[in-house]
Amino acid sequence: MSHAAQPVRPRHRLRLRSPAAAVAAGVLSLLSLIGLLVMSTFVPGAAGSFATSSAGDVVAAVGAIVFGLSFTVVGVIVARRQPRNPMGWLLLGVALAIDVGSFAPAYAYFDYGTHHGSLPLGPVAVLLSGGWIFAFLFLPLVVMLFPDGSLGRRWRWPMRVYAVVVTVFSAGVVKVAVAALSLRLPVDSQGNLAGLNHPGGWVGPVQGVGLLSALVVAVAAICRQVVAYRRAGSERRQQLKWLTSGGAISLLTAVAAVAWSSAPAIVGNIVFPIGFALLPLSIGVGILRYRLYEIDRLVSRTLSYLILTGLLVGTFVGLIALTTDTFALSGRVGVAASTLAAAALFNPLRRRIQRGVDRRFNRARYDAEATVAAFTARLRDAVEIDAIAADLRDAVNRAVAPAHTSVWIKP
Repeated sequence: MSHAAQPVRPRHRLRLRSPAAAVAAGVLSLLSLIGLLVMSTFVPGAAGSFATSSAGDVVAAVGAIVFGLSFTVVGVIVARRQPRNPMGWLLLGVALAIDVGSFAPAYAYFDYGTHHGSLPLGPVAVLLSGGWIFAFLFLPLVVMLFPDGSLGRRWRWPMRVYAVVVTVFSAGVVKVAVAALSLRLPVDSQGNLAGLNHPGGWVGPVQGVGLLSALVVAVAAICRQVVAYRRAGSERRQQLKWLTSGGAISLLTAVAAVAWSSAPAIVGNIVFPIGFALLPLSIGVGILRYRLYEIDRLVSRTLSYLILTGLLVGTFVGLIALTTDTFALSGRVGVAASTLAAAALFNPLRRRIQRGVDRRFNRARYDAEATVAAFTARLRDAVEIDAIAADLRDAVNRAVAPAHTSVWIKP
């Protein structure tokens, strides 16, 4: 008597690269951000070394949340939609390094500094207190692997060497954290792990080599993307434009934060995180191709209004100086005259500047406007309906390049 073979039920395994794993990493990152916000109300300076009051701590925590949440959200979306693309997982790695690495030292200080090590998971928080530094090690890989995570053969061995350096670097950070566990206060009020800034033994040279390697990989990643832009098609170029725009804004924000170090701390705690949060957002747009071709419009509008603002401010200040010093008019009259002149110049300057910027940075829109203008000029003298319809189809094809065009004429 034969028995029918029973179908083998597939076992459900939790894969590391799965939507569920991406959501789990995002939830862990979000819980760390919430914990950081809670800790900022208990531990002065837990959200950043620039916080000097309870209000400043909360503002710094909100800035850190904006900064970390941008990487978390983009990382979860990319990892869920493209689980085989390492970009989403790298963004999640950066998010976890920032969020967990910011919450863990705050919790460790709250435990050892206030409750004398009686809270649960205090040693785990100490071991994770140096995790924030890995965000700087992962960011060059994000730029290197953008947008699809693929690498040529010539880059595989350098990336393997970099992976070894990061592994040894991780071992050094763990060694410092384990040594700090023997101290009464392993983490100070500024979130610094004891011994991490000036480690002894072999950890110090490894730390220097790791940070230098990250800088070298970052420069190599930029060079690789520049070469890829020269060889890429139109879609890949739009993706790289998004990456470049986000990176440029983040870099300018960092430079401004250093240049304006004398500004109030609350300004740096808001401006820097918001500016740097644009980097993962631009990376997400480039990978997912959402409104990909809007980058030319955004760049042209931003440049045109920056130039327009500079010219109007210069005109305004110059006219005030001219009217008050040269013509000896009162301050109120000079300000009123300068305001009227700036208002009168706004629209003419805006049109001229926008046209010039579009000609350089948004060529598609400039060519489309030129095509429409030429068609309008020809339309004034056209009388034959068939010729007008053919000319209209040609203008539309050259202006917007649709997949199909048809003209319906009412009988």
